[in-house]
Amino acid sequence: MTDAPHTERTLILVKPDGVRRGLVGEVLRRVEAKGYTLLAVELRTADEALLAEHYAEHEGKPFFRPLVDFMASGPVLAVVAEGERVIEGFRVIAGATDPTTAAPGSIRGDLGRDWGLAVTQNLVHGSDSPESAEREIKLWFPGL
Repeated sequence: MTDAPHTERTLILVKPDGVRRGLVGEVLRRVEAKGYTLLAVELRTADEALLAEHYAEHEGKPFFRPLVDFMASGPVLAVVAEGERVIEGFRVIAGATDPTTAAPGSIRGDLGRDWGLAVTQNLVHGSDSPESAEREIKLWFPGL
């Protein structure tokens, strides 16, 4: 007996450094090549209120303000992707937060730069749990 497929949704953000470097197409190519479906895609500059709510769990940490400021510094590509175990799968595709230690073949391992800014400027964000995905998708795509 096999387990039934576990279809879920996740929020993926191509951060301002990824957009500036022209990596949006490469990120989307990797997501689609893995077999995930893109349900919503929007290029936008996020305001402080959205970003503060998105990263609320990090408020009070030393990297919170630099992260919000960086994320507001330019356009972000917001994506809702769907597929079997997409949350876990995208986090593997993204690679470790630190581009220096991220595995070759991952987005951060292949494309990331380490300027001591790995907590903020690491190309992409992906939801870390079904609960986070649901909360983040409602923030970025309220009508979805």
